[in-house]
Amino acid sequence: METSTSLPAIDPIRMVPGGRRTGWSGTLRQYPTAPRCLPVLSAASPRVEDMSIEQQSGSPADRVSTAVDGVEVLGALSPSRAGDFMACPLLYRFRTVDRLPEPSSPEAVRGTLVHKVLEDLFDLPAVGRTPEQARSMLVPTWEALLAEEPEIAEMFVPAGDEGTDVDSWLVSCREVLDRYFTLEDPRQLEPAERELYVETLLDSRLLLRGFIDRVDVAPDGAIRVVDYKTSRSPTERFEAKALFQMKFYALVIWRTGGVVPAMLQLVYLGNGEIMRYAPEERDLLATERKVEAIWRAIRRAEETGDWRPNPSRLCDWCAHQALCPAFDGTPPPLPAPVVHTDSGALTAEDLDRPADLTTPPQPPPA
Repeated sequence: METSTSLPAIDPIRMVPGGRRTGWSGTLRQYPTAPRCLPVLSAASPRVEDMSIEQQSGSPADRVSTAVDGVEVLGALSPSRAGDFMACPLLYRFRTVDRLPEPSSPEAVRGTLVHKVLEDLFDLPAVGRTPEQARSMLVPTWEALLAEEPEIAEMFVPAGDEGTDVDSWLVSCREVLDRYFTLEDPRQLEPAERELYVETLLDSRLLLRGFIDRVDVAPDGAIRVVDYKTSRSPTERFEAKALFQMKFYALVIWRTGGVVPAMLQLVYLGNGEIMRYAPEERDLLATERKVEAIWRAIRRAEETGDWRPNPSRLCDWCAHQALCPAFDGTPPPLPAPVVHTDSGALTAEDLDRPADLTTPPQPPPA
């Protein structure tokens, strides 16, 4: 079978208004077959000076970043942490300052599992990237994940009991995975990067960092940033929040390599919809101002101790209601002294995609 490198027609597609005008529709530009096209995006990372040894050793970013001498960094921000603060400053405090543990959920683990299968699928020759092959990878990938984190088995109940049993959960994972193949044909794609760690230091000395699911690069250098979501696509009301993560990544790429990505693409596997946005430079300048304003607000909260809750529908899925004043709870005493709340260390929360901050979690349709 001869492999084409063009993206097949995709339907349905939601093109979000705004950004740069583009004539692209279902069929986009040709993409190269040679991987690893963006080495500049994984450049060395300035080390935040007050990061503790414990935090450094626990950071996934430490495997791909190195210290840069002589650079004084104000702090670091990822899309997940920025999204936490925008959603609820107290949630940001619980996760980043107090570092309170949170139980895993079947929805979150489904996202981890499906992302891993899709990442590994592209390790195969193009002709082998079929729905049948993806399904065959699901259980072995689940077993590997379970071996690394055996405690996640505690989320499930025996079949027939009230709650989620592992067999029906795996069926739901398979349905989400099958839905991917209704949106893209991976046999016709050769990503430039997968699970790409990116970072950049702004002029303000704020370090932005995160992980991108997939980067496609056309021969003319046009960059498409792709993120998979196992949740359902947001309504128009929440589109801007969903796109914040993608504009964040686009800002990092632009500030690192000087190229504004041509397309930002969110692939929603919960209901089988793709959301696209063509950014322009003014979008990314606005995003830069926004993340710096978020960081200033975080520092004010840190200095004053004012981490107020922001009650919303997302509270229904929050693991910290017992400690939240909005639910008559009492937060734990603040750690003292607090120097920098976000040392720059990436945690598992940073690797988890911030879709849950844009729309309440919803199970995929049967």
